[in-house]
Amino acid sequence: MKSFIKYPKYSDFPIENLPYGVFSIESDTVPKIGVAIGDLILNLNEISHLFQGPQLKKKQYVFKESSLNAFMGLGQPAWKEARETIQKLLSENEPLLRDNAQLREKAFVPQSKATMHLPAKIGDYTDFYSSIHHATNVGVMFRDKNNALMPNWKYLPVGYHGRASSVVISGTPIYRPHGQTLAIEGAPPVFGPCKLMDFELEMAFFVGTPNNLGEPISISNAHKHIFGFVIMNDWSARDIQKWEYVPLGPFTAKNLGTTISPWVVTTLALEPFICENFPQDPEPFPYLKHSDKFNFDINLQVDITPKDSNVSTTVCRSNFKYLYWTVKQQLVHHTITGCNVNPGDLMGSGTISGDASDSFGSLLELSWKGTKPISLNDGTQRKFLQDGDTVTMRAFCEGDDYNIGFGVCAGQLLPAKKLAF
Repeated sequence: MKSFIKYPKYSDFPIENLPYGVFSIESDTVPKIGVAIGDLILNLNEISHLFQGPQLKKKQYVFKESSLNAFMGLGQPAWKEARETIQKLLSENEPLLRDNAQLREKAFVPQSKATMHLPAKIGDYTDFYSSIHHATNVGVMFRDKNNALMPNWKYLPVGYHGRASSVVISGTPIYRPHGQTLAIEGAPPVFGPCKLMDFELEMAFFVGTPNNLGEPISISNAHKHIFGFVIMNDWSARDIQKWEYVPLGPFTAKNLGTTISPWVVTTLALEPFICENFPQDPEPFPYLKHSDKFNFDINLQVDITPKDSNVSTTVCRSNFKYLYWTVKQQLVHHTITGCNVNPGDLMGSGTISGDASDSFGSLLELSWKGTKPISLNDGTQRKFLQDGDTVTMRAFCEGDDYNIGFGVCAGQLLPAKKLAF
């Protein structure tokens, strides 16, 4: 498959990818829906009239919206038709867009001149805890190796409801939070800036089609509700988390900010990279059981760049395939009570760690609770994040002479703000 748009061989955004995002430019600050191709953005607002298939001919308005919610809600047949239409329009042998200089001038925007926005209006955000290696590591650290996993962990996808209002787009700085911590065991807590700030390497999926309240999504239909994926950094204040999480789980240690990458790579684009599901023992309950493969071979990487430094260090290389619970199982369990989900709802995977020490998806694990400092390429060390550090996450699938990339998920940790009391 070739496009008339030229890009490097291993670009994140070849014609095989075509992820969706929302952008604006300096001369037009109204957000528009676009598709990444090479280092350009195809503005779908300008070419909405070209979607003439049976699914989209009467629904071209979805490409004139300022978020992807309406398009996400149309469902899988519309997503497939849109992808096929865009691939055809961008192919090297299709003259409709290629040979129309006036339309091309309006339709393409350099990514370097665009400001990216959240791709959807996120009504609800849920974060799971679905990597067995991460859950085991944390259990060993805070309990013991014989009691690492809680009794429920292998029976259901554990998760918590996060804070949608603090989900931010890549490039948004994050402030070190204040909170209560237990500095000395047995003593009263203290209040002040977090001292153990961490990242969590995650992926997340956007819900597409909704379900009605009281009507659970079945495991056989779950894939029809999953629109696409982004990289996610669930910033975590570990010392605040340790004090507050009993008995109801994460709260202020997690609501300070969650960063996602701006480009949503569709499930359709990831189909060539489906791989075996992680072996599950014991066998899941029937409502969670599926024999079809719905795991993905997505390479993941985390870099740390200290303040005022051009020297970055890759501290983690992991893979999406290490998730124990598939995203189908996550979604189905989320709705088994009859909970309704909506287009644009965001579902995080939880930290994705592999079985090797350099594949652990958080500094909590990489430094093993601060006992094994990580050496950076600038000569400094890290147990946890320092003010000014920039955390950059990347993800990509390796195809036959092409990659499917997700862009970057990056954010800089800024010092805690002074409080007015």
